[in-house]
Amino acid sequence: MTSAEADRVSVDALVARIRERLREAADPARAPGQQAYMKSEMPFLGVAVPTTRQIARGAGREAAPDGLEGAARVLWDEASHREERYAAQALLGLDALRGDPQTVPLIEHMVRTGRWWDVTDELAHRVSDLLDADPVRTGALVRDWSTDDDLWLRRLAIIAQLGRRADLDRDLLADVIEQNADDREFFIRKAIGWALRDAARTDPEWVRAFVAAHELSPLSVREAAKHL
Repeated sequence: MTSAEADRVSVDALVARIRERLREAADPARAPGQQAYMKSEMPFLGVAVPTTRQIARGAGREAAPDGLEGAARVLWDEASHREERYAAQALLGLDALRGDPQTVPLIEHMVRTGRWWDVTDELAHRVSDLLDADPVRTGALVRDWSTDDDLWLRRLAIIAQLGRRADLDRDLLADVIEQNADDREFFIRKAIGWALRDAARTDPEWVRAFVAAHELSPLSVREAAKHL
């Protein structure tokens, strides 16, 4: 068996294990409500999100680290149910992949093909990990995303620093918000307010000054002011 074949076997085994455990945990009665809430064309199995993450991360820790990214891509691209996509995202949060710049293409692929808030908001944590690992290179990437034609990549750029607290890069946050302040899309305006609200937990004066100096939507301002 070649090395490539061995890697493929480990990827296939991990994907099969996660799919099997998701189906063991499935609650068909729960699935229609999940699908309706998420407005998802892809059906659900009826597994709670925390349980899905626990299954994926548990199986991922049992597998060879080299196969994790490949398994995440297979789970994402070949998903028949939405929990498989949630599991793929959970694999990217394992220590072996967290903050690894090689995951950037997959993160962007997930955002561009997932095209919904649950996908984007979860992946914001992975971008935060990348900022921790390499703030300069990742900061440039986030700035690029903030002007992308894809609104979900722009949303990702805006909320990429949620929870960073003392590590918040205010210049980066200001740049990505300024690029999108005139956008009329609800998910962008909500993201701007959310990012500022989070920043206000550690630097309310900066947020007050930023809001005063910029013409933001009423929605963004309301959200930003919740902790002021």
